[in-house]
Amino acid sequence: MTNNKRSAQDQFVSPDYYQIDDLLQEEHILVRASIRDWVKREVSPIIEDYTERAECPIHLFRQLGEIGALGPSLPEEYGCGGMDEISYGIIMQELERGDSGIRSMASVQGSLVMYPIYRYGSEEMKRKYLPLLAKGELVGCFGLTEPDHGSNPNGMLTNIKDAGDHYILNGSKMWITNSPIADIAVVWAKDEEGAIRGLIVEKGMAGFKTPVIHGKWSLRASITGELVFEDVKVPKANVFQAIKGLKGPLSCLSKARYGISWGAVGAAMDCYDSALRYSKERIQFGKPIGQFQLTQKKLAEMITEITKAQLLAWRLGTLANDGKASPAQISMAKRNNVLMALEVAREARQIHGGMGITNEYPIMRHMMNLETVLTYEGTHDIHLLITGLDVTGLNAFS
Repeated sequence: MTNNKRSAQDQFVSPDYYQIDDLLQEEHILVRASIRDWVKREVSPIIEDYTERAECPIHLFRQLGEIGALGPSLPEEYGCGGMDEISYGIIMQELERGDSGIRSMASVQGSLVMYPIYRYGSEEMKRKYLPLLAKGELVGCFGLTEPDHGSNPNGMLTNIKDAGDHYILNGSKMWITNSPIADIAVVWAKDEEGAIRGLIVEKGMAGFKTPVIHGKWSLRASITGELVFEDVKVPKANVFQAIKGLKGPLSCLSKARYGISWGAVGAAMDCYDSALRYSKERIQFGKPIGQFQLTQKKLAEMITEITKAQLLAWRLGTLANDGKASPAQISMAKRNNVLMALEVAREARQIHGGMGITNEYPIMRHMMNLETVLTYEGTHDIHLLITGLDVTGLNAFS
């Protein structure tokens, strides 16, 4: 186990410069305290070691289920939390404060696997899968991105062909979180008419493989792989009947991107908290570096941007609770808050000096992770164009 200060004690104190806690309900505060305590107890002592070894702490899946972090805003009748969207966002914030990979484990399971099953699956599917996924007893993954089709999912080549009582699935998916350890995969493929369909593929189906992707310098504590389908027989009962077209996977991505907009704030807060503490402890030229103007400039700009992102996430949460959060609004928050977090991490790294690149502090790990978060589930530039389309009505994609 890595021997560092973070392993010994997670001293994180959440910044709340604009008293945003006053906008939260008691339930939100209690949920946050519960998840924060769990992260300090179960994630912080081990995360640097798992990151260094590029290994996923798979044992945390069941614990994520026990603390209600898997599908927290889905109905209780299916074994889920029945919480509101702000609670869901807060959970993602606290998990990503621990590590983006831990948040990815939970958000993929809840938003990209459980959500489409709940929204588009049959009642039989919901009863079969959701309670086990909510407990972390089953692990799921989401198959949309392909080797040659990332930002343009409509160009996917993965396909299904009708074979009577089942479909034959062929194709491949790339950069799939959780895939090597997944029990089920929610996969999007084109049928013979060219319509995009969603289906559930189970581990062990003949012709279904999930090779691991090695060599990542980012999200090292999250396991990533491929999905490979070679004449896989998928029962028709495993196909979503309530949705056709790109709207299905995009609605799932909106749910996940919403969580990321909160999660990134957590990573930024962790970097800021560490930098603020370090600036008061590190002595140079006879005084703490926090007393120097340039250090104060960094810290003041960091807390300003974090506060703006907190307000953006909170307002998006109130809209989501009312069913009014549009995909474009979610894109704006995801894009803004992730870039903010990455810039905060970079500034925090400078305040820590050389120590900022070591695993004695969380800065470089967050920075590496956020480089991926900036790109996945819609790249930074694609989200910019989504906002551009929304405000102009002119489509830059075609």
